[in-house]
Formats: sequence, C-alpha cells, structure tokens
Amino acid sequence: MSLKLDLCNFSGYKIYPSRGIRLARIDGKTYNFISKKARNSFMMKKNPRKISWTVLYRRKHKKGTETDVSKKRTRKTAKFQRSIQGATLENILAKRNQKPEVRKAQREQVIRSQKEKVKAKKEAKTTTKKKTDTKAVRAAQKKINKGNMKSKPSRGGVMM
Repeated sequence: MSLKLDLCNFSGYKIYPSRGIRLARIDGKTYNFISKKARNSFMMKKNPRKISWTVLYRRKHKKGTETDVSKKRTRKTAKFQRSIQGATLENILAKRNQKPEVRKAQREQVIRSQKEKVKAKKEAKTTTKKKTDTKAVRAAQKKINKGNMKSKPSRGGVMM
C-alpha cells in the first residue's frame, strides 16, 4: 500500500493524507497547504524564497544539502601533432630525433653563413662608397667646377 503524498504549494513540504488545507479558486485551480501559516502567507502574496522556513528558501541558500566528496573526472587532453606553416610533420619529427650536438652544429653553421652574408654586403657597400666619396675625387670635381665658371664682374656696392 502506498500513500498519495501532496506537496504544499507555498512551503514545499510533503502533506500526508488527512492533513493540510485545500483551497479551490474560482478559476478551478486547487492549491494544497500544509498549515494556516502557509495558506495565509500565500494569500498575502509572500515570496517563499524569502521566508526562511520554506523548502525553496533552503534550496536557494544551499541549506542542508550533502556535498559530494567525489571529484569530477577531468578528461585528459589527447596529444595531436600537426605540421606548422613552413615545416611539415616529417621535418619536425626528424629534427626532434636528431642528437643535440648535430642540431647545435647545424644552428651554428646557419648563423655563420648569415653573418658572412651580412659582412659581404657591408664590404660591397663600403667599396662602392670609397669609389664615390674619396677626398681626392671631391677635390678634383671642385677644380673642374671652378675652372668651368667664368669670372663675373663684381657689382662693387651698387644697390638696386
């Protein structure tokens, strides 16, 4: 034999048979209350979430709930390797499997070649500069320019 239990529409408590108050509205909706206190609070339009003895208040403020001690399981992230722009996966794996000495030697060789390129560029720049910017070349150009200029008569303090 099972008992038909109702729930209080205000407080949320269980109402056992032959207990409580039933209210029927004109629109045909019925409400069950555990006590006059609950019924009167409902009729005064009190909010059950703000009244401390109701089930809704206790749920809202987390009163009397047993906390689970078991931790939530976290998924382990699966490692996935992808190629990076400019390097395929095979190249990356080959570099990883190389011995550190070999990798270091390759790195030094690349750095050395870059330095040599920069040095060669600088030398080329300085040689072209030397050809154009020597003092002798400048002096010769000045002489040529002076010789080409015709001497103009001086104005001699004449104002216009």
